[in-house]
Amino acid sequence: MSTPDTRTTTHTTTVDQVDVRGPRFAAWITTAVLVVVLLLTTFSVPAAAILLGLQAIVFGIGAVRGPKRSPYGTIYATFVAPRLSPTSEREPVAPLKFAQLVGFVFAAVGVLGFALGAPVVGTVAAGFALFAAFLNAAFAVCLGCMIYPLAARLRTTA
Repeated sequence: MSTPDTRTTTHTTTVDQVDVRGPRFAAWITTAVLVVVLLLTTFSVPAAAILLGLQAIVFGIGAVRGPKRSPYGTIYATFVAPRLSPTSEREPVAPLKFAQLVGFVFAAVGVLGFALGAPVVGTVAAGFALFAAFLNAAFAVCLGCMIYPLAARLRTTA
């Protein structure tokens, strides 16, 4: 279903990690998209639903393929990273993939809310996703990453 979170080399196992600036760049794009979604709800709920659906696809790809191979990660790697100096600040991929899954759930609930005639549900779900994306972008606080250890513990006990 998903790729392994660790890479095994000769005799050591290392956790797959990414440059912290990539996910933060993605969070800024996500923040902008979700602000537009919320603005669109005042003019056209169908347009908001479509844009939120596209963001849900981006979240889904990030949850399955990881931050490096997500659409925003690809933009970062292609256009932004080559212009930056190298960094030693890295973070593990698994919590980031989980955070993308959480974003996907909120976006999916929002799309369903809009599609089923419950725009308040859609707006609230998009608002929660916006709150989480903005926290990550502006303050480097990844709510999904903070919840990940609990989810990982629950997964191993089940």
